[in-house]
Amino acid sequence: MGDEGMVKKKLTLLPLIALIFYEVSGGPFGVEDSVRAGGGPLLSLLGFLIFPLLWSIPEALVTAELATAFPENGGYVVWISSAFGPFWGFQEGLWKWLSGVVDNALYPLLFLDYLKHSIPIFNHFSARVPAMLGITVSLTYLNYRGLHIVGISAVLLASFSLLPFLVMGILSIPRIRPRRWLAVDFKKVDWRVYFNSMFWNLNYWDKASTLAGEIDDPSTTFPKALLGAVALVVSSYLIPLLAGTGALMANPSQWSDGYFAEVGMLIGGDWLKWWIQAAAAISNVGLFEAEMSSDAFQLLGMSEMGMLPSIFASRSKHGTPTFSIMCSATGVIFLSWMTFQETLELLNFLYSIGMLLEFAAFVTLRIKKPGLRRPYKVPLQTFGATMLCLPPMLLLILVMCLASPKTFLVSGMVIVVGFLLYPAVVLSKERFYFHFNTQDSSVITSSTGFEGQEIMPVNSQEVSDEASLYLLSDPSPLKDQSEVEIISGVSELQSQDN
Repeated sequence: MGDEGMVKKKLTLLPLIALIFYEVSGGPFGVEDSVRAGGGPLLSLLGFLIFPLLWSIPEALVTAELATAFPENGGYVVWISSAFGPFWGFQEGLWKWLSGVVDNALYPLLFLDYLKHSIPIFNHFSARVPAMLGITVSLTYLNYRGLHIVGISAVLLASFSLLPFLVMGILSIPRIRPRRWLAVDFKKVDWRVYFNSMFWNLNYWDKASTLAGEIDDPSTTFPKALLGAVALVVSSYLIPLLAGTGALMANPSQWSDGYFAEVGMLIGGDWLKWWIQAAAAISNVGLFEAEMSSDAFQLLGMSEMGMLPSIFASRSKHGTPTFSIMCSATGVIFLSWMTFQETLELLNFLYSIGMLLEFAAFVTLRIKKPGLRRPYKVPLQTFGATMLCLPPMLLLILVMCLASPKTFLVSGMVIVVGFLLYPAVVLSKERFYFHFNTQDSSVITSSTGFEGQEIMPVNSQEVSDEASLYLLSDPSPLKDQSEVEIISGVSELQSQDN
């Protein structure tokens, strides 16, 4: 699993806020399409006011409750396994990991899209390919050096990336005409691109849950970090959009990826344009690092649960999952040939499937395991919790319905592969084709404990929160030490019963 004597530095509040910010947003880079697809500023502004209420806040609340109840690196894989069993937990892990890798393939593309406005050579395929490979390899190495370094770097990168937009907002005040915010041409609205753009810029709140095992005091730190990140993300979108669309009379068709650099030049001059371009480049570094961390630690968590071979849980001297990072980086390189909109649709579709399962798990765990210790609990009863999930679930279905036939085909192939891959992993474990984490073998073989309760894993890491104990089986409070011994020895009892 890793070096026994290795001391891992835990993530604290501010670095965690920065990482969640980069998991979800990273700044307004990429939101320009929402103005063009919305036929003007009005739908874009309304979207970033309404979508957080319908989508971001419910997802953040669900994530806060489940991540603090199960402070494990597997994140949502653990939630789904606890609610529906290891088969669906494995499928969730596959869908969300692929979605994350596809998402990460966008950031080198966006990085070069901003640079090409000042360095035209990056318009040429011959220059873009080696540049993208160089960016991916360099940022992967930084991720390998340690999550603590990634967290501190994210704080610095976020500060640098957001500052020029704050300056642009201040400079735009004398030129703002509020009536410009109301402009919309419904004949030019591209609803598919609009909803995909909105959804992509406001999703992935659950991603940081895969780092829960690396967080200092997750029960209190995680909810605070999510609250801070929601405020930061919404502000980082609305301030630049209000400034740019209110101060300029630009045609909506001009608003495409990288256009904020031109907005900066028109409002502040060349110096602001260059600053925004530098901020965009830096922001994509932060986005890449945050996504890579979550994807890699998700694989590590699945390996610790016995769902993947133990090599995925092997850690470097820096405490990072080396093989998992390499797998994620390889996926990014192979997917970087796709166009921006193709990539966006595919990752949104895969992410939507996984999120539907997460909302269902949230409600199911409220019903099946009401005694589960939840350090943070959404202040709603079961009916209210169900109603909380309804609007975002409808939005997820809408986004999926708007997908192209090609996206349906590719996503369908991914689902079929997942259904076939799970029994293959079970077989390889039973035949000892690969070495698995035997301590948590109950997950992948779907063993059952007392009264048919499914046994859930506990990491080989030290249990830092009482909630971890509930991954074992029945959620009722442990009465005494003898009960702990009974649960921890359940595998032996099962063999005796047989």
